[in-house]
Amino acid sequence: MIELYHCHNARSFRALWALEEMGLPYKLHMLPFPPRVRVPEYLEQNPLGTIPLLVDGATRMTESSAIPQYLATRYGPTPLALTPDEADYGLWLDWLHRSEATLTFPQTIVLRYTRFEPDERKLKQAADDYTQWFFSRLKHLTRALEGRDWLCAGRFTMADICTAYALLLAKDLGLDYKFTPEIAAYWERCSARPAYLAAQAAQDSQ
Repeated sequence: MIELYHCHNARSFRALWALEEMGLPYKLHMLPFPPRVRVPEYLEQNPLGTIPLLVDGATRMTESSAIPQYLATRYGPTPLALTPDEADYGLWLDWLHRSEATLTFPQTIVLRYTRFEPDERKLKQAADDYTQWFFSRLKHLTRALEGRDWLCAGRFTMADICTAYALLLAKDLGLDYKFTPEIAAYWERCSARPAYLAAQAAQDSQ
């Protein structure tokens, strides 16, 4: 049984959504955020203290964009993955990694310095600067969606799961006012998927 350690709507939601899209059985462990502070014993499972942690037999993974790729290739074949012989294979890999390194990362700085640091350590300048970083990178997503519904190969893939999570985080941070019509429509398509709704229900049921 695959096990997933998860916090509500955190990066680990990528893995949860991917599990639901593939219809794989899993056991969900819900943790308060941040688990390294609020559940110290979690460090025995993941010394980094971060989420996600996916356990699949001897395999243990902690990178939220790598896990969907692992699930799609380990338990495929599935249209959620692209194969090396497909023209958009490189684009697929690029969006899997861009979703975290380029779109999610700046938002985590905003999250930290507006919500999680004590008042005396909150840094408005850092939050404002990284908000603008995110908005700048978001422009490329608008360009990528011009004339297409999905990011790669004309179909919904794990790249869309990973990228749509960055939009979910943006909505949670109140940054969705910068969504262009292309991005807003893309978010609506992604968040209407049955597996997205099932993942939301799974985390809300615990």
